[in-house]
Amino acid sequence: MTEFTMPSLGADMDEGTLAEWLISPGDSVEKGDVIAVVETAKSTIEVECFDSGTVGALLVAPGTTVPVGTPMAVIAPATEPTPHAVAQQPTEPSRGFHPASAHAAAQDDAVSTPLVRHLAQEKDIDLSTVHGSGRGGRITRADVEKAASHQRRRVPASPLARSLARSLDVDLATVAGTGRNGTVRADDVRAAADDHAARVHGPHTLATGPSAEPTPAAPPVLPSVKSQPHTTTAGVTSARAAIAALMTRANREIPHYYLSTTVDLATAMTWMLDRNANRPVGERLVPAALLLKSVALAARQVPELNGYWKDGAFVPAGGVRLGIAVSVRGGGLAAPALANPDTLLLPELMAALRDLVSRTRGGRLRASEIADPTLTVTNLGDQGVETVFGVIYPPQVALVGLGCVVERPVAVRGMLAVHPTVTATLSADHRASDGATGARFLTALDRLLQRPEEL
Repeated sequence: MTEFTMPSLGADMDEGTLAEWLISPGDSVEKGDVIAVVETAKSTIEVECFDSGTVGALLVAPGTTVPVGTPMAVIAPATEPTPHAVAQQPTEPSRGFHPASAHAAAQDDAVSTPLVRHLAQEKDIDLSTVHGSGRGGRITRADVEKAASHQRRRVPASPLARSLARSLDVDLATVAGTGRNGTVRADDVRAAADDHAARVHGPHTLATGPSAEPTPAAPPVLPSVKSQPHTTTAGVTSARAAIAALMTRANREIPHYYLSTTVDLATAMTWMLDRNANRPVGERLVPAALLLKSVALAARQVPELNGYWKDGAFVPAGGVRLGIAVSVRGGGLAAPALANPDTLLLPELMAALRDLVSRTRGGRLRASEIADPTLTVTNLGDQGVETVFGVIYPPQVALVGLGCVVERPVAVRGMLAVHPTVTATLSADHRASDGATGARFLTALDRLLQRPEEL
């Protein structure tokens, strides 16, 4: 018998709040199944089970905040009888999925995970009618989402509006479209989200005394967006406070050094445009894919920057887990990890990146995607920033900054030409490496981008 404990979801996490159970006592679970949703100061994370077996007892009630390492549930091996521990049940009822019968539960367990069963219940989907596309006919989240989409009328909407609706948890069927033939536009989604926030929260004012004048209302906070941080003090969110504490620690403890280089992207961009010519719009590559793949390969070639500073020494990582800095609604910041991007084909990396960013902003990250990035990349190119020098996320020892692609005059074989370029920067920990090591990394990055066909 094992205990499922509150996991550590980042170097700056000391405690977490159980938002929701996706399981009930008696449910069968497998290692890797998502069984709980945990809120941290920075985001909401879907947490996977560490063992396979049968849920014996739930020890923590939803809404409870507990330190990292606190036992939250008992998991009995499949061969052991499930303990009858009524006294150990949470003081508040779990919001996990409750099958209608033991037979239905056994049937669902064979083809789906706790998260999928919970999602099917929320969307009123009968799993027996869903075709599983996973290994061995296992029903996946995508299968349930597809079944749900077939059940509801497809609302005419722009691609941006659909993406924004997912991020803001807005039901497109409730939005009045102002576009041609009633098509829902992005502005319509934003207006619907703001209207919902105004109805839920109403106006807000801050006062410093009896005679204080009302201040303008704070920006709307949408409780349905799981990644939205909570307000702790006037103007300071819990996510902002967590980021402030971590960055203060990083600046205090890590002796940073900084390097930068300008990379000529003419060859890479020409190659990318040639590849995109015969691809559907939704599958076309973007410069970010080439840049991230190059960073991942450079990290593999210069392992001194791919790892952690722990107990006064550098610990190299066994593989590359690239942290991607993503801004979330409300001003927060998350850095989920892409696992082994150095081994992915560019189309696979593109798909993985889109999925990761979408779920980050929708508050649907997995615990495995938060834990232990080996090197973080911050890319502010979409904001028009040309150069960014970031702060290292401890216990990592380096951070790569990427700016926007801009056209600059460059010298080519003694002639002046205008080429697309990008400024790549490196913030590195002087305890773990020196400038010569950082220079090797940036040189490797440049070299890789001059040979895009090898990415």
